[in-house]
Formats: sequence, C-alpha cells, structure tokens
Amino acid sequence: MSENKTEIELLRTILGSAGMKPEAFDLSLPYWKLKQYKKGEFYNEYKNVCKHLGFVISGVFRIYRVNNDTGEEKNMLFFTDHQFVASYKSFLAQTACDYYTEAMVDSLILYIHIDHLNELYGQSHQWERFGRIVAETAFHEVMVNTEGFLFKTPEDRYREMMEKHPNIFNAVPLYHIASYLGIQGPSLSRIRKRMVGK
Repeated sequence: MSENKTEIELLRTILGSAGMKPEAFDLSLPYWKLKQYKKGEFYNEYKNVCKHLGFVISGVFRIYRVNNDTGEEKNMLFFTDHQFVASYKSFLAQTACDYYTEAMVDSLILYIHIDHLNELYGQSHQWERFGRIVAETAFHEVMVNTEGFLFKTPEDRYREMMEKHPNIFNAVPLYHIASYLGIQGPSLSRIRKRMVGK
C-alpha cells in the first residue's frame, strides 16, 4: 500500500468530505489497487462483466456504444479527475456490458473489486451507504443525460458538461465532445464561439 499512499490519501479525503469516517475507510485499505491506463486501453470491454469500481486520480475515460450497422461510435458519459468510473449498468447488475469504457488519455486510477466492496458493505453501514450513493449516482447520470437530450438545447448540455469536466477540451478531440452532445462538429464550433462571446 505504501507505493500508492498519496493516491489513497486523496481518496480518503474525497470520501471523508462525503461523510465517511477514517476507521470505516481503513477497512478498505487492503483492497485498493493502483493501475495506469494507456490512451486507448479499455477499462471494460463490450460483452464483459464490469468487476471493478475505479476512482480516477488523473485522466479521462469515456463510455461509448458502437452502432452495429454503421460502425459509428456514440459517446454516453465521460469520467475525469476525482470521479468514480465503472460501466455502471454492468457493474451494478453484474451482467455483460453493452458498451465500451476506454481511457482517452494516459490515466491513473485506484480500483476495487466488486467482491471486496460487497465484503465492505457487510462490515460497515458507511460502506453500505457508499454503495447506495454509487447506485444513485449512476441513476442520476443516466437521467440527466436522457432529460438533456429530451428537454435541453445543445448549448445547455455543453455548459453543463464544462461545469462537470472543466479541463476536457485540453484532453479530448472535439468530435468526441460533439458525439457526447449529439451534434455535429460545426455545431459545436458555433456553440463554442457563442460562449466565448458572452
């Protein structure tokens, strides 16, 4: 554990600010592992069951689906620094995944296996609460995305994305952001110009 002490302390601070007591967090210390992902490496692949919950120390991941007929990729979610990453549907249900989760830049994460999380849930109400928050966060993300496409303008979705992932333009090609927003590249350029003008 000493080799990733700094990363563990960062995670302890983040979870502590969400209400987790130090003694509860200490229960998890034997389980967290540090992993470096190269750009283009998969966190979880299509049809695999997602067995790990990751905490992004640094980097960017995306969840995307591929249209079987056209081969077109559609970005669904991004995960950036200090956010938890998982193929949530697969992770929570422990079923095969319908999409890919990929590192978009060289990235560093701490991750924990689902079996160890389940052990922690049985040992601690605080970890049980953490598991509930993970599930609620996944549901919230999906609902926000769905409502965004149904009721919000691309400009509103762009603004929300910038609040959540402020440094993403430094790391991700614009066509990936356009895909996430459900628009074409030229439309994204126009939105960016309008936002700069405000």
